[in-house]
Amino acid sequence: MDAMSGGHPGRAVVLASGGMDSATAAAVAREAGYDLHLLHTSYGQRTETKEYECASAQAEAFDAAFRQLTTDHLSAVGGSSLTDEGVDVADADLESDEVPSSYVPFRNANLLSMAVSYAEAHDCDAVFVGAHSEDFSGYPDCRPAFFEAFQRVVDVGTKEGTDIAIEAPFTEWSKTDIAERGLELGVPYDLTWSCYRDEAPACGTCDACAFRLQAFQRLGERDPIDYAERPDYTEP
Repeated sequence: MDAMSGGHPGRAVVLASGGMDSATAAAVAREAGYDLHLLHTSYGQRTETKEYECASAQAEAFDAAFRQLTTDHLSAVGGSSLTDEGVDVADADLESDEVPSSYVPFRNANLLSMAVSYAEAHDCDAVFVGAHSEDFSGYPDCRPAFFEAFQRVVDVGTKEGTDIAIEAPFTEWSKTDIAERGLELGVPYDLTWSCYRDEAPACGTCDACAFRLQAFQRLGERDPIDYAERPDYTEP
């Protein structure tokens, strides 16, 4: 993962979910000097319309190329409250180490595969993903070891002369760390969406909303998007 060292790095694909982590990853890649290609995937998730709107708006804000890929195989496979209307999205439990119902089986491998295909086809030098430490407590495909292993897959599975770095800059960071860095970089967080349940307003009580609100609250900043509820997640 050495694409960020020395000289002009070239082009980077950013897996753009529409959320704040991937938007911050885009800002980090831009600061490093990459020309950005934002790649968004709609796979039948509950808030896919809002996520697409946010990802495309971020691409415009970052002056980035934008491509949406639509696939239904993750929702067809099922096994996640994000894609199965018959499974409720659970309320936030920020202390749990269990794999949450929102886990989409092996999603990151699917998304990274598409991003690497795009990167190889368009002569890009890196793929950025915004996964972070509070993700991998519950999501096995957000662990640093997963990205290290996927880098090996990329190295042996692309054509000779291809050098695509998998960049996951936040794997040791908290959500608060990410928000703090993003505020420093001027990330347009008003153009991001994290809620697992609703497209407007955000519920404020699912895991994604809770971690996001907690990050802003810890920094003494107001999250710029609208919420149905804004619980205080700074209480022990």
